[in-house]
Amino acid sequence: MASVDDQASIVVMHGPLDDARDISGGVTTGSVRIGDTATMSTGIWEHSVGVSIDTENDEVFVVLSGRGRICLQDGSILELGPGTVGRLLTGEQTRWEIDEPLRKVWVSLNDR
Repeated sequence: MASVDDQASIVVMHGPLDDARDISGGVTTGSVRIGDTATMSTGIWEHSVGVSIDTENDEVFVVLSGRGRICLQDGSILELGPGTVGRLLTGEQTRWEIDEPLRKVWVSLNDR
């Protein structure tokens, strides 16, 4: 069934990151799944101001609000701002440096 969501009305509850992933201290994140099909999942994810590290899953995302950057192991930097469309690959080691609270919508393929 088709659907439409007003992303601004979706509340995302945050929790602290574990010490191994929270580089700057005090970073919180939260995620809400907003839809699933047989082949993909979608959701809203948020990251507070600060620096964290992560190991990624395959996903495509669009930044809805906030600013920062994702630093990749190969030295490349993905600048983030409203409207940015990005792609992350499974296993990529990332460093998220967030200057303004970030909110993105993500889409990922379900495991087959």
